[in-house]
Amino acid sequence: MNDSTVRIIDPRTPEERGREFLPGMARPWLLPLYDAFTRLSRVRPLHDRAAALADVAPGESVLDLGCGTANLSLAVLRAQPAALVTGLDPDAAALRVAARKAARRRVPLTLVQGFADRLPVDDGSLDHVVSALALHHVPDDARVRFGQEAHRALRPGGTVTIVDFGGGDGTSGADGGDGHGGGHGSGGEHGHRHGHGHGHGHGRGRRRGPGSIGAYGRVRGHGRGHDAVEAEAGTDPHTARPPAADLLRLLADAGFTDVREVDRAEHRYGRITFVQATRG
Repeated sequence: MNDSTVRIIDPRTPEERGREFLPGMARPWLLPLYDAFTRLSRVRPLHDRAAALADVAPGESVLDLGCGTANLSLAVLRAQPAALVTGLDPDAAALRVAARKAARRRVPLTLVQGFADRLPVDDGSLDHVVSALALHHVPDDARVRFGQEAHRALRPGGTVTIVDFGGGDGTSGADGGDGHGGGHGSGGEHGHRHGHGHGHGHGRGRRRGPGSIGAYGRVRGHGRGHDAVEAEAGTDPHTARPPAADLLRLLADAGFTDVREVDRAEHRYGRITFVQATRG
């Protein structure tokens, strides 16, 4: 692949071609406004922080799940121009926008149309899986499958870095260790509660805002972070089963190690959590 190769691939199965999903900003006709909205919402600092946390080395392969218009993919390439980045999203229109953006910047980017619960890559073929403000749109069963798929696709020692809404304190690791929870307040970006991410849903897309109910509500751990998550999950309907806790448990159950929240940011649309885990 030369330095400016951009391509779109559609490996969906016949069954997947009929799936519904949640498009960016909830309505397909709003897609042209998506990038302007994210700029006004100051989402770029969140993407840049995620790229910094992923710490991609030259030549490493990266899959951006729910890439939408490629904002996180481009952040990874800004941080590491020699990365091999692939964006995955079910929204063909968003992928076309992403392709135009990458072509204008003359950066290599592979874009794949597909869903989170079936990553179209070989076992152990990736160094990194990253995702920004996407997984809260994915139905619970598909999110569980995503964790399993990410674990399958990553090589031993590979990492997953996820940025999403987090309702609780979330500073405890899923295996009982304390996370870092830096609280940068990076003014971050992001999308509104009503469909900021790009079609990451499977089956019928569902709007999943910061207060959505996930498959996992309790995180093993101790200390202040665990207590805060448990307290909020039990008292505030808008933070019940917070995504930070959901993601930690989901990744631990999928077989990842060193599962932890590594940073947080307070954003106008709610608390943002940065979660990482390692493929053992």
